[in-house]
Amino acid sequence: MDILQAIALAVLQGLTEFLPISSSAHLILLPVIVGWDDQGLAFDVAVHVGTLTAVVVYYRQDLLKLISAWFGSLLGKGFNDEAKLAWYVGLGTIPVGLVGISLSDAMQEALRSPLVIAAATIVFALLLWWAEKRAKEQRDTITLLDAVVVGLFQAIALIPGTSRSGITITAGLLLGLKREYAAKFSFLLSIPVIALAGSLKALELYQSGFDILWGFMFIGAAVSAVVAYLSIAWFLKLLNKISMMPFVWYRLVLGIVLIGVFAGQA
Repeated sequence: MDILQAIALAVLQGLTEFLPISSSAHLILLPVIVGWDDQGLAFDVAVHVGTLTAVVVYYRQDLLKLISAWFGSLLGKGFNDEAKLAWYVGLGTIPVGLVGISLSDAMQEALRSPLVIAAATIVFALLLWWAEKRAKEQRDTITLLDAVVVGLFQAIALIPGTSRSGITITAGLLLGLKREYAAKFSFLLSIPVIALAGSLKALELYQSGFDILWGFMFIGAAVSAVVAYLSIAWFLKLLNKISMMPFVWYRLVLGIVLIGVFAGQA
């Protein structure tokens, strides 16, 4: 790995982690196009730390309120809207955790096929299109049922190419949530998910005994954090002005490009 590869991959991860366009699809396509070797597990951990830092910093005030309200609910001090939302974030994380644990290494490897990623990119683009067309956007509050449904949809994101943010925002739209609130709940849900995924990758890294190039890791984490923070801010502002259709069309084109690149290698 060189400095250019580290920066490019970190920018790509930071940009695509929170947009509904599938970070896995981009991260598999770029190295193939430019002929790079795999960046390695350590770098994956670093950029996950970066994106986790970005969403925590962006929602730091909300998180402080949620954590305080959650502890308050445990201590019998009431069950206000913030406490409910904190519990719902935890509840929505359970399905993806259970499904992730149940997937064997062979199944995970099979799902990382470029053609599987291409198919998921296209299929879930069409689902997002359908959700956008029938979205009523009536609510900016979430219920217990909403948390369960969005959590179940999030588990589907273990299929690379789905896009975790894309599938959870799709679920929110189908449930009648406003775009901005569906995106906010999606991003709050990402915090425990990214933390768990990053922890598992870090454990794998520790057990593997790989030498770590700390300079590249720092660059990857820092760049992905800055880009992810800006990406979240830009995306939330953009939702006030446009529909989800530009992302739908982008995903469809990306899926077709992936098929074109990898179909001959199947």
